[in-house]
Amino acid sequence: MTQTNRATRGGPDRMKGLTGKRIVIAGSASGIGAATARRLAEEGARVVLGDINTPAAGALAESIRKAGGQAVAKWFDLAERESIASLMDECIAQFGGIDGLVNVAADLSPETVQGDTDLLSMEVDLWPHVLKMNLVGFVHAIRAALPHLVAQGGGSIVNVSSAAAWMGMPVFPAYASSKIGGHALMRHVARRWGSENVRCNSVAPGQIMTEAARKLRSADELAEMQRAVPLPRLGVPEDIGSAIAFLMSDDAAWITGQVWSIDGGMTCRE
Repeated sequence: MTQTNRATRGGPDRMKGLTGKRIVIAGSASGIGAATARRLAEEGARVVLGDINTPAAGALAESIRKAGGQAVAKWFDLAERESIASLMDECIAQFGGIDGLVNVAADLSPETVQGDTDLLSMEVDLWPHVLKMNLVGFVHAIRAALPHLVAQGGGSIVNVSSAAAWMGMPVFPAYASSKIGGHALMRHVARRWGSENVRCNSVAPGQIMTEAARKLRSADELAEMQRAVPLPRLGVPEDIGSAIAFLMSDDAAWITGQVWSIDGGMTCRE
């Protein structure tokens, strides 16, 4: 089904309870965030697209509106607590409340990724930066959304993690630590506010071929990545977006405190 069709008609193919829901997506101009925004809009949700790249977020919001959906874009920066709170204010101003939050954003800038080598060779000062951006940023976003979700009787939060949290890689220890820390944060929220009908889950993507990732990988590198995946292809952002949409929907009303590995079987265990 095309985006236009999903966005302009109801029917039994839609997920339960997403029509009309008001969802903030923190980090949504490209990749997984953009795919999530499109899928939620196709399912009838109203979305606020927060991103530091406001032109791209604005273009995505415009494309969603042209397809019959409801979307607005808002500047936001993980490092700026006030900008995180402003996302919630925008959702309330535009749509009258908040039903859900999707935390996607992370610092994947070249200087941060290239500096996150191994424990002995990396600069120790990189650690507080990565944890502030990738973990404490989620804390601020959840803190900003929770009072609204509790006040209206519940809602859903989904954090985007990474297969790196499970794998024990020879590089990226700060990034992996920030993501596994997010699992503890997610379970705290699920346990503490579950009685108030607030659900919180995480998705842990594997090798996801965004447009940027494809440009950075050689054919040999892509082939090597494919060999690590039992299924016959690498992931695409839409694979993650559809899982997030399900967790935001009423079809997932009894799922909370979980980390879903969406990686083509890369981290499957015996």
